[in-house]
Amino acid sequence: MGCGASVATDKSVVNSTTPVNISSPTHPHRSQVSITNGEKGQQRIQALDLVQNYFLLWLDGNLDESNEDFQNSIKQLQLAVDTIEKFRDANECLNYISSFKKQKAFLIVSGALTENVVPRVHGMSQIYAIYIFCRKKSKYEQWETKEWPKVRGVFTEIHSICASVQQSARECDDDTVGITGELESSFMYTTFFKEIVLEIDFDEKKTIPELADYACQQTVYTNNKKELELINKFAQEYHGNIDNNSVQWYTAECFTYKMLNKALGNLDVNTLLKTGFFMRDLHQNIQQLHDEQLNNKDKPFPSVAFRGQTMTQQDFEIKIQPDKLMSYNNFLSTSELRNVAVRFIRRKLLSDNTKIGVLFIITIDPSIKSVPYARIAKFSKFPDELEILFSTHTVFRIRQIKEIQEEEMKIWQVKLTLTSDGIDEELSALTKQIRMEITGTGWDRMGLLLWKMGENDKAEQVFTMLLEQAPDDDNNKAYCYHCLGLIKRNQGQYNVAIDFCEKSLAICEKILSPNHPDLATSYNNIGAVYNDMGDYSKALEFYEKAHKIYEKALPPNHPELATSYNNTGGVYNDMGDYSKALEFYEKSHQIYEKALPPNHPDLATSYNNTGRVYHNMGDYSKALEFYEKALKIKEKALPSNHPSLATSYNNIGQVYKNMGDYSKALEFYEKDLEITKKALPPTHPDLAISYNNIGLVYNNMGDYSKALEFYEKDLEITKKALPSNHPSLATSYNNIGLVYKNMGDYSKALEFYEKAHQIYEKALPPNHPHLATSYSNIGQVYNNMSDYSKALELYEKDLEITKKALPSNHPDLATSYNNIGLVYNNMGDYSKALEFYEKSLKIREKALPSNHPDLAMSYWHFGSINEKMHKYSEALSFLEKALFIFKKSLPPSHPHIQSVRNAIDNVKKKI
Repeated sequence: MGCGASVATDKSVVNSTTPVNISSPTHPHRSQVSITNGEKGQQRIQALDLVQNYFLLWLDGNLDESNEDFQNSIKQLQLAVDTIEKFRDANECLNYISSFKKQKAFLIVSGALTENVVPRVHGMSQIYAIYIFCRKKSKYEQWETKEWPKVRGVFTEIHSICASVQQSARECDDDTVGITGELESSFMYTTFFKEIVLEIDFDEKKTIPELADYACQQTVYTNNKKELELINKFAQEYHGNIDNNSVQWYTAECFTYKMLNKALGNLDVNTLLKTGFFMRDLHQNIQQLHDEQLNNKDKPFPSVAFRGQTMTQQDFEIKIQPDKLMSYNNFLSTSELRNVAVRFIRRKLLSDNTKIGVLFIITIDPSIKSVPYARIAKFSKFPDELEILFSTHTVFRIRQIKEIQEEEMKIWQVKLTLTSDGIDEELSALTKQIRMEITGTGWDRMGLLLWKMGENDKAEQVFTMLLEQAPDDDNNKAYCYHCLGLIKRNQGQYNVAIDFCEKSLAICEKILSPNHPDLATSYNNIGAVYNDMGDYSKALEFYEKAHKIYEKALPPNHPELATSYNNTGGVYNDMGDYSKALEFYEKSHQIYEKALPPNHPDLATSYNNTGRVYHNMGDYSKALEFYEKALKIKEKALPSNHPSLATSYNNIGQVYKNMGDYSKALEFYEKDLEITKKALPPTHPDLAISYNNIGLVYNNMGDYSKALEFYEKDLEITKKALPSNHPSLATSYNNIGLVYKNMGDYSKALEFYEKAHQIYEKALPPNHPHLATSYSNIGQVYNNMSDYSKALELYEKDLEITKKALPSNHPDLATSYNNIGLVYNNMGDYSKALEFYEKSLKIREKALPSNHPDLAMSYWHFGSINEKMHKYSEALSFLEKALFIFKKSLPPSHPHIQSVRNAIDNVKKKI
């Protein structure tokens, strides 16, 4: 293993949110719902459970929890469903059901409350099944009709309800196995996860008890004696795929089945890491059975399998298209029997008639080796269903779609065939690049995968473990330091990142020749951290060291050289030296043109980077030219609903927004939104970003009600898709705060800015630069409210963090001083304002090129305050300096140029 992969500074413009983009933290452990009295119900539904997505509710006005029969009934029901809530009041129960959106509820209702409750709850989407529990069945049989299809029956004994609830729970579990159209990122990442766990040699003496402990910690199991006994039995008796042990535990439909499939569906990294060894064993067990059964001439394997599923009309139209691919992340249950699949569809449609039924007919070709599959009926709790279980990540080609009449139902019949990685070019092309980037073997590959997924805390745990195991002065140790440096950079802990990168470099310098490309990689990565810290001279120093090695060690048209030029161009772009940035981006582009085919997406990215420079320069026509070149390549090279196309539409929309052409901006943002809605699931964070961008346009147009409408759509998705302390949620709150600030509703603005700030405080270290930005945002509101003492207090907190987190010559520190100067200026304390303006100017003069626009802004401020102090000659001198820089660095039509000219004219009249 070398000292690490090179990190390019990606300067591509992507869907933007304000004020900053912060790396994703790991998913927190979320509290579950236990068996408690209904009076506290509203506080208990926080998020989707790690284990299940359904609850059992028992509504009876005369519930007596001390009654022995009732306690025995609860124990029996717990064998079917983990979470039970009890209610005595009908209104409270209905309010509780209304409070959650994704979970499904099974409702046991007493005979006495049936007439009042069933008509009120039957139409609620959250209700999956209703069980009427009474002493005299004949009194309530009128509810067992087609008019009330969610009523599963009238019961006089609890064990009959248990059997029916168990069937409903199984249907709900199976319905969480989601289809992905084409290949989505979750499919690719869980594919890589599977590949990696198959090559890791797990220590089962450690991993089995860890999974058992993790399952016991889930609140949903803490009061479930039967499930806890099962977990303990698993810890004592599980022994991998010996004697089909893993298949037996999977078909037991206990915590193993629920946690693993839920984690695969939700891409829950924490749970995937805990269940990784079980996933490996189950896959290998299916493979073993597959080999045995396919070679059994006495009992030929069936050529067709059936699966019944229900889908929304929208999902069906997006994901089920002729000749397209569809896939499953999870272990996939099918049946040899058509009527089993049809029966499943019928029961699902009875409970939810808003969906459509889909019967998948899967042709099984033994020559296709994409994933193993096996008969598992003899291990199943439902042997009559003749189940065939496929391992994870099945990919099918859709061959035929046909609407059919199935008894009293109209359903869609979809014929599928398995595809193979070896022959399916689309599948191979979409995963090839990322697979190449996840280098190494075993746990180091796992660490890289987690890093690429933004799971920095988990990746840090893996590489810290590997570091402890690595010998001194070994290249493995250098690699671990390197990766930890990348992680700390993503976490905004730049000083720690530099420390790790330098430790990696020290080892690489000992074990590698002076011109080894991996040494260049170390220099490159250190340069990237300094670039993030705003120390551009240091960044350039290390990028140049890296580049000298690349020039000697690599052929002149190697893509790494193009990356090196790109990184240097990125520094100059950040420094505001756009001519230099263009020079290096052009060198990078020339190599890409020679090394890549003309329709390669990387060439589109190169055009995009150049467009970004022109965008920053305010030369929107040039930016548009390069963005459109990028778009032209993407339209040829990518599928029509590829998310990268949506990004191009977004970039072009940004140009039109900045040009003030809001109707054009909306046109392109809506194209972006149209693709994003088709390409991604309805709770995907990228969809939230698309809504956010449209909100930005309406905000700029002054249509604040429309802006709020789209920002709230953004917020709704973000709250569903991300953990409650995710920084992107803070960004959503920030945007809504921005609208209220623009509307002059400062109390509302503060409410949302403070929500954002609370998340930043939880999610980020106390000296993180983004926390400083949050203080600055709140300070701006108080400044606008003329509460200058409060604004000053917040700006000083911003300054305190910025001074600790960033180097003394960082441009952001200059901005902090500038903001404090603005407050003193508004207070009429011009001498104090000048003091802070001077500190700001001093940094900018050192840190920025002489023609940087921010330097001109400082001179403009000096000119303005000197005019207020009646020092007209000094004011004129500073304003002319500002104009000189603006004319050099900005296009002639830029509004700043005319504004400063107007200010100069005003001062000249006063002299």
